[in-house]
Amino acid sequence: MQERFETFTVLINRISRNIRKIKNQEMAEYDLRSTHISCLYYLYKEAQLTSTDLCERCEEDKATISRALEYLEAKGYVTSAAQNTKRYKSPLILTEQGCEVAKKIAYKIDGILEVIGTDLTEAERIAFYRSLYLTHHINAQQNRGYTDTAQSEISQITHLSFPPPSSQSC
Repeated sequence: MQERFETFTVLINRISRNIRKIKNQEMAEYDLRSTHISCLYYLYKEAQLTSTDLCERCEEDKATISRALEYLEAKGYVTSAAQNTKRYKSPLILTEQGCEVAKKIAYKIDGILEVIGTDLTEAERIAFYRSLYLTHHINAQQNRGYTDTAQSEISQITHLSFPPPSSQSC
């Protein structure tokens, strides 16, 4: 059991480091960081999102997303769809320049996922993502106070399906 834990934590940490490294290296030409890339990617996939939506999708706190959005607005990648609402409630959209960069980001992400997934069957991919989901779900429940209801929810999970990609906004 100890060896499984060590292997799991080492591999998760390596994956996380590699993702950040890929994001930072691939987008250095645009002077973008990991959080900027996530924001642009999700706005590209969803057409428009609020900063609250981005906090949830990127799993970042409000301050981090706020700083990222300020930077992206200053660079001309993102703009507010509605000028009369509070910033965190205002839908954000990509500018034409933001669409161009986000399209390149999505292309690079899709290419990396294709390479990574080449040696996996669909069943293995689903099992992998299901394991990650369960790990996240268990951790989230423990942080909120683990309950019998949460255990029941996890026990009832029999499969994890992936919706088709949404249409791009650009």
